[in-house]
Amino acid sequence: MLNLKSIFSLALAATLLITTPAKAEDVIKLATTTSTENSGLLNNLLPKFEAETGYTVQVIATGTGKALKLASQGNVDVIMTHAPAAEAKFVDEGFGLLPRGIMENDFVILGPKNDPAKIRSSKTVEEAFAKIAKSGAPFISRGDNSGTNMKELIIWKNANIDPSFTGYTSVGQGMGKTLLMADELQGYTLSDRGTFVAYKAKLDMAIDFDGGHALANPYQIMLINPAKYPELNHKGARALSDWLISAEAQSMINSYKVQGEQLFKATYSE
Repeated sequence: MLNLKSIFSLALAATLLITTPAKAEDVIKLATTTSTENSGLLNNLLPKFEAETGYTVQVIATGTGKALKLASQGNVDVIMTHAPAAEAKFVDEGFGLLPRGIMENDFVILGPKNDPAKIRSSKTVEEAFAKIAKSGAPFISRGDNSGTNMKELIIWKNANIDPSFTGYTSVGQGMGKTLLMADELQGYTLSDRGTFVAYKAKLDMAIDFDGGHALANPYQIMLINPAKYPELNHKGARALSDWLISAEAQSMINSYKVQGEQLFKATYSE
């Protein structure tokens, strides 16, 4: 029979078991884009990974440029981003290892439902951007060195347009806030489809241009080179990378929907 002292000791042990924070080696710091968080995808995927492995994933959602900078400084264990050229440079400079394409969606040009710049008839995304610049309609840029912002600047360059025209505003915000600002100003913006679908109920905007393959938006997960930062949680990072390419995770990515719409397409193949 337990005495009072034994009961107290057991209760204290149970309390400590519940309240003790995860050990450092059990925490994985993931730097990723705002689109993976704003879309709700990570909230769908990560609890399953954590339950199966015992790891806790700490998400730092930011623009791709900042995510890559955090990784190059050794401040995160693993990154998941969507800017192929910047990612290739990160690997070439010796910071990134084992880049794996895990999924994709696409970019779209959002704007007022009445499409004042008449971009819906455009044959290319460059033509659509040129019409916006010529029309004087507002264009709201994320301006945060994110993968979306990088893609936008490439389009302006390919269209031979300097994005400093009247109506162009760079806001330095994530995708969600940029969408809300574009909606308020009834302007155009470049968005990943996933975040738009997640925010659509809050917006009075439409997809005014859908560029198909030319606006493909691939996402990769990359490990950090242990030769650069041996103290990072490389074991946990590899576990997360391996799980995201598993049949289970890839199926969950394909099955994830918001308002009945599939937001991402799983792309990993051996």
